[in-house]
Amino acid sequence: MEGETGIEGHLTRSVVLVGMMGSGKTAVGTALSKMLDSAFLDSDHEIERAAQMTVAEIFARDGEPFFRARESEVLERLLMGPPGVISTGGGAFLSEKNRELINRLGVSVWLKADLEILWNRVRHKNTRPLLRTADPKRTLSDLLAARLPHYEKAQIVVEAEPGLSVQGMARKVVSHLREVDGLIEEVKDA
Repeated sequence: MEGETGIEGHLTRSVVLVGMMGSGKTAVGTALSKMLDSAFLDSDHEIERAAQMTVAEIFARDGEPFFRARESEVLERLLMGPPGVISTGGGAFLSEKNRELINRLGVSVWLKADLEILWNRVRHKNTRPLLRTADPKRTLSDLLAARLPHYEKAQIVVEAEPGLSVQGMARKVVSHLREVDGLIEEVKDA
């Protein structure tokens, strides 16, 4: 189908996907990077690679403040590189420093999903250190409520819909990105 595998254009600045765990940042980001012929970079993966530990292990050994400091460093390095699609951890956009950096050097896109969509996507995963609580759905709900004011500061908001495929969400993101002047250069025919 047209647009699913075809290149939609090239990025002139990085697109940074923000939002809650389970919002689709990695899956949509991967599809988006293919549509925009750009690298896909996952800030959590880059932190894990540098530390040679998982995010959960870093949280357990060094605590959240240590992790957040490494997250900011990695984010800045990724944003200083060639334009690409960057997926961030759910807490990355809470930091005013990170928001300023992202909005100055790239374009922030909030993948907005409601609690039920998020819960259906994360409830069977044990890789979420913040959800290792007695009532993980309540924890997720509380995190979402606390983080909404920060996510609302994203430059672009794209809402998830029940049943929308990853490719469909990626196409929805591209349509929003096209509204940003000069962000996507059209592919020239050879």
